[in-house]
Amino acid sequence: MRVADLVTAAVLMLLGGVVVYDAVRLGIGWGAEGPRSGFFPFWLAAILITVSGVTVVRAWLARSEKPFVERAQLASVLKVLWPAAAWVVLMQFVGLYVASACYMGFYMRWIGRHSWLLVVPVAVGVPVVTFFVFETWFLVPMPKGPLEAWLGY
Repeated sequence: MRVADLVTAAVLMLLGGVVVYDAVRLGIGWGAEGPRSGFFPFWLAAILITVSGVTVVRAWLARSEKPFVERAQLASVLKVLWPAAAWVVLMQFVGLYVASACYMGFYMRWIGRHSWLLVVPVAVGVPVVTFFVFETWFLVPMPKGPLEAWLGY
């Protein structure tokens, strides 16, 4: 667990450093109209670096040889990860809404063990509502597939 904490904290500190660098480039001070563009990213990155530094110190001082993840825990994580990865791949071919319906239906049935009477309305209804919210109300185009093209969107 110690190595995982050290690596994660180091990566987050590096990411925070990149954000600080770019925030300074944008300006971190206070302008005539208020905070400049880099003000909030700078302080968020500074907090991230500080907290990650605390994590590095705690992990360095800890002498725990406890494993980062056990086999049963890893199985639970993979049970969530592979359907999400399949959703991302499927989205490239059928669009966001159809892929989301498939993902929700599969996940509700497989993980949640819900009845088809609940799975079908939720798996179809949530993407339909999301479609109308984003596509018609907010006018934000999302990735679409053949179904949406067939329906004229």
